[in-house]
Amino acid sequence: MRHLASPAVVRTLSQAAKWVDKVGLALLFPKTDVVLPSLWEQVNGDAGRNWAVRDAEGGFVEWTAEMGFLWGAKDELPALGLACVGKHVARVATCVAPRLVPTLVAASEPYEAESLELELVEAITVEGPLTGPALRDLTGAAKKDVDKAVVALHRRLVLTNSHLVEQDGPWGAIAHDLLARKWKVPKRLPPREEARRELARVFLVSAGEVAAADLSPLGWHRKEAATVLDEIADGHDDPGGFRIWGRR
Repeated sequence: MRHLASPAVVRTLSQAAKWVDKVGLALLFPKTDVVLPSLWEQVNGDAGRNWAVRDAEGGFVEWTAEMGFLWGAKDELPALGLACVGKHVARVATCVAPRLVPTLVAASEPYEAESLELELVEAITVEGPLTGPALRDLTGAAKKDVDKAVVALHRRLVLTNSHLVEQDGPWGAIAHDLLARKWKVPKRLPPREEARRELARVFLVSAGEVAAADLSPLGWHRKEAATVLDEIADGHDDPGGFRIWGRR
């Protein structure tokens, strides 16, 4: 099943922020097994277009204008408070409308953090937003261990992207902040069941119809996804025997 992404082309940060607010939840780049739309498709206008300009031998020359814009936008959107960006859904970079951040947090599963994760959270709580290299310097942990812990904390909605920090060399480094501090998540969240219904509706609106497995990017098991979908959508069995839900 494909999502129902708008054919409109995004060219400015303001347009990108308005589009993210409209859809609620989107990937930065498309992922084959995820029905959510992607900002790349909105910027590119054609998901099949190349992201780089190459020479006659196929060597990289420069990014296309579309990719150049998106590469900057992914950092500027959170830096300016226009959209929450981080590896929050499907283990890949995701854009979340600020209005939906509390819902995403409310729907998440409780978890027990590992020791290094707790160290990183403590460091960021005290020092403010920190990059991966800064976190390695403070904790003495190896790069692979810090990177793994940061991704886990993004997925658990504890950390999120804050802003780009310039460094020596061609690339900057993303500073990570506490999600609840960056986006001022209220102490009083919606009930978990209500939040899950709202997130399921976001997927339904984006895709038109979904199977229970389509909600797996949220970390839900198929049985619990099916239960939520039964509450908000009309289901039917397709010829292959799969249960499909469509918008009421």
